[in-house]
Amino acid sequence: MSLPKTLAEDVARNLVMVAQLIDEDPEQAYAYSRIALRLASRVAAVREAAGFAAYATQKYSEALAEFRAARRMTGSVELWPVMADCERGLGRPERAMAMAGEPEVQKLDKAGQVEMRLVAAGARRDMGQIDAAIVTLQSPELASSSVQPWTARLRYAYADALLSAGREDEAREWFGRTIEADKDGATDASDRLAELDGVEFVDAMDEEEAEGDNSAPAGTGAGAAVPPVGDADADALVDEDIVVDDDDKR
Repeated sequence: MSLPKTLAEDVARNLVMVAQLIDEDPEQAYAYSRIALRLASRVAAVREAAGFAAYATQKYSEALAEFRAARRMTGSVELWPVMADCERGLGRPERAMAMAGEPEVQKLDKAGQVEMRLVAAGARRDMGQIDAAIVTLQSPELASSSVQPWTARLRYAYADALLSAGREDEAREWFGRTIEADKDGATDASDRLAELDGVEFVDAMDEEEAEGDNSAPAGTGAGAAVPPVGDADADALVDEDIVVDDDDKR
């Protein structure tokens, strides 16, 4: 679908803000997504961005509706795993499991299939089927020694499931393997492993504050900054569906 030049630019600016804020301030990202949605609800990229913003704020019913709309517009199956996870968020793990068995899963790329496996394992756990969740996660991707973008999350989910099943020694091993794959620190596997090993962390900043000026107000320590999404990630939300009409170029 094509949009007039000025409208396309307004929509693109709002989508960029969604991408930049969705991790650090999901509520604000959601607000920007609603603006984009009002401006261009018939653009697939806008519906997808609105879906992810709603998902980030745990508005699962709304997110699912937006993802379904985007899928109808594009015919793509790439949103299938997150749609299934929305069903989990709505308290319907059995529907997520049903989606895991649909033909759409076979059309996903490798990353999408791994994501679907993670969602299916989560649904099993939602239903109290921890052993089935462990079996669901057992796959060639889990056993592989190569590190892919999904490796750390897959190993972490497996370690966490093992721990929930009382298989502590195996969980310790897999948290350790998660750390090997998690170069960016996306998971808290190192903390989980330390807990299993009985290691207790002491906040050095808290100790320094306690030994320092007692008149300083509480809670003045600096928090860790959350890096914004880069321009490349932001641009990914500005879909090629947003096209400027040729008449407006003149």
